[in-house]
Amino acid sequence: MQECRNAGMRECRNAGMQECGNAGMQEMKTMQTMKTMQAMTYRNDIRTVLTLDAGGTNFRFNAVQAEQEMFEEFNLSAKAGSLEEVLETIIEGFTEIKNKMVNEPVAISFAFPGPADYENGIIGDLQNLPFFKGGVALGPMLQDTFGIPVFINNDGDLFAYGEAISGILPVINKKLEESGNPHRYRNLLGVTFGTGFGGGIVTRNGLLFGDNSSGAEINRMRNRTFKNWDAEESVSIRGIKREYANNTGLNMASCPEPKELFEIGMGRLKGDRQAAILAFEAFARDAADAIANAITLVDGLVVIGGGLSGAYPLFLQKLVDEMNYPFDTMSGKSLERMEVVAYNLEDETGLKTFLKSTSVKIPVPFTSRKVFFNPDKKIGVGISRLGTSKAVSIGAYAFALSKLDG
Repeated sequence: MQECRNAGMRECRNAGMQECGNAGMQEMKTMQTMKTMQAMTYRNDIRTVLTLDAGGTNFRFNAVQAEQEMFEEFNLSAKAGSLEEVLETIIEGFTEIKNKMVNEPVAISFAFPGPADYENGIIGDLQNLPFFKGGVALGPMLQDTFGIPVFINNDGDLFAYGEAISGILPVINKKLEESGNPHRYRNLLGVTFGTGFGGGIVTRNGLLFGDNSSGAEINRMRNRTFKNWDAEESVSIRGIKREYANNTGLNMASCPEPKELFEIGMGRLKGDRQAAILAFEAFARDAADAIANAITLVDGLVVIGGGLSGAYPLFLQKLVDEMNYPFDTMSGKSLERMEVVAYNLEDETGLKTFLKSTSVKIPVPFTSRKVFFNPDKKIGVGISRLGTSKAVSIGAYAFALSKLDG
């Protein structure tokens, strides 16, 4: 026992601590977390990076410096008659932005659809850009053309990274500090709701890629409602439209778009309000199941982006409630869905409860000392603080600089 205590004291002294108390350890952990977050910030960095937001219909080019977009985005159509024409369009866009800059860019970094071998900059067979087939060495081509490093990633990954750098993660940690709560978050699951269902995971200052550039592909989770479908069939624009059409007897072709369905559900536009509400609730239920599965492995905050995220008043509370809904067991007793409890960060009461510290002092056996114990494990679910496009852009910028800095 004495040897164990001595070893513990030596370890504490080696770490530069004057006290081996739990409060001191907590303070040290908080300081380390804040240093980690500061290291992830590039707000004062003068280096510039060329970026691209690549969609199925348009390519949007820009440059980023100090976590800020430098110009009005330069748009070019993604429609083309051949692969060569698509590649020439991408080169033209980056050249246009580069010619506007005073300083030379240090890298090119952007999101591009998959499947892809992102680490090596090779794009696979794309549905929305059908000329990409059999492997296209887009990254190496751009590196040879512009003579600077090129980094390509999935948009869900860069969205999550941008929110970790300059969005929801630092915002919530600052609120915790202002509330006197010593807990800080370093892990983040980012999900995007739109044409598809995307994801990205940031864990303690780094993106989770996996060994095949296929990490955080949350769209491949099993669909809770339709067991032989993937989650994206419900957690997407087509999923919401399908539910509304089924509830009203409309066909998909004549079904309103989600933006209109949101207005109908809010009672601001004529239509079947109850059917719209039910459509978003079904969407929330299936999204919650996939997110709860993912966050069980990640244990961190959840941030939501994408075109459907603006409709959060109709789905977010339902999503959070569903994440917390318990399992049944053979014994008849319920089992918590997750080891953590999710809170709605867009709800005033939910945010207040989330921020409140529940730490208590408990005695250390066989001593007169007491230590702090936090009996509640909390995570928060909120909407993008940057906007999806800006978060992706900042994520691309920060990722490039982090790679350049080693």
